[in-house]
Amino acid sequence: MNGRKVPTLVSHSRGHSRWWSFWRFPSTIHPLTTYTTHSTVSPTRYAHTESELAHALSLLAASDFVAIDTEFMRESTYFPRLCLVQAATAEHCVLIDPLAIQDLSALWDFLLDRRRLKVLHAARQDLETLTIAMSRSQPGAPTSIPGPLFDTQIAAGLLGHAGQIGYGGLVQARLDHVLVKGHARTDWTRRPLSPEQLSYAADDVRYLVPLYRDLQAALAARGRTAWADEENATLEDPSLYRTEPQDAWRRLKGLDRMQPDQRAIIKLLAQWRESRAIDSDKPRGWILADEALREVAERRPQSIDDLQRIRGIPEGTIKRQGDELLRLVREGRLAAGNEAAATIPTKPDPQQLAEVTRLMAVVRARAQALQIAPELLATRRDAEQLVFSGHADHVLRGWRRQAIGDQLIALAGPAK
Repeated sequence: MNGRKVPTLVSHSRGHSRWWSFWRFPSTIHPLTTYTTHSTVSPTRYAHTESELAHALSLLAASDFVAIDTEFMRESTYFPRLCLVQAATAEHCVLIDPLAIQDLSALWDFLLDRRRLKVLHAARQDLETLTIAMSRSQPGAPTSIPGPLFDTQIAAGLLGHAGQIGYGGLVQARLDHVLVKGHARTDWTRRPLSPEQLSYAADDVRYLVPLYRDLQAALAARGRTAWADEENATLEDPSLYRTEPQDAWRRLKGLDRMQPDQRAIIKLLAQWRESRAIDSDKPRGWILADEALREVAERRPQSIDDLQRIRGIPEGTIKRQGDELLRLVREGRLAAGNEAAATIPTKPDPQQLAEVTRLMAVVRARAQALQIAPELLATRRDAEQLVFSGHADHVLRGWRRQAIGDQLIALAGPAK
């Protein structure tokens, strides 16, 4: 069979079969052991050459939707390293090996084709991983997000499940099937992948197909398809998946309480760290920890000796980048005039806190009446924003305005 192994897998519990097709898969991979499957899932293929990828995509292309999942590693890098792409339709399930396939342009074109809905669960990390992989393989090209999208976690929240429900929990709740666990912490960069790893990876996307159909029908029955469409559209914002070095300071907390020169310094340090992390593809914390960043800004060192007295700065960093850090400190002190004065945190008024609590009780009651996850309807931050500043941007947009926003505004007074 031209090197292709096709072991048959029979389910003990349901009597259905799974077929795995391996195109020239390494000979060290043995046929998969028998395990439980589900009656609506599709057969699986593994693609690790460009010709196999092209054939796999041609099989998937016949469907008007495709379920997508990824496996990636990020422990020692700034960018997530894409290790496996899983894709499934009602008829086919494909595992694509991006570490083996040199040219993935066909995959990127397939994912960016808007004629086909992309179904994911808790999509943000997968979309970030795919978007970064696309951008790095096509330097200079504009950031593109696969779409249109259907996030099963969002759909679940709109149907009353917990807002952060996991994939396994949702599959069990909606399909009455328990997924096998055990490979969430696996090293997906190692090859060859074991049959157990491949089985785990396939299940991560295979059950998205019946899950999508079930959730799609339930949303339609509840008149919430448009709500889901609106939420899913927000995932196509490219700014969600990139951090510009000049905006890296926004990740840090409490900057408004710093003195103007300290704030100017830490902004420059955060930009420097982000740029170095990107250039070296190392986690930003490996360049300089947040605590050390803040210490440098607050203590305003003027010499190498001053830097050496600050805890958390590795000696090697001082030796190699000490002069650069001191230059940034000097530049920050000169830029202090562009920063606002430090704010003194004030304790919220007890009456305001009581008002926030009252509004959140209204949110919970409304969520229960609508059978929707409360955190998807409105968050405590939304209530605090409304009470403390009079603004209510989030709950006054789209479907939320009618569902809860107008009610909160009426209770709290007119928004500014």
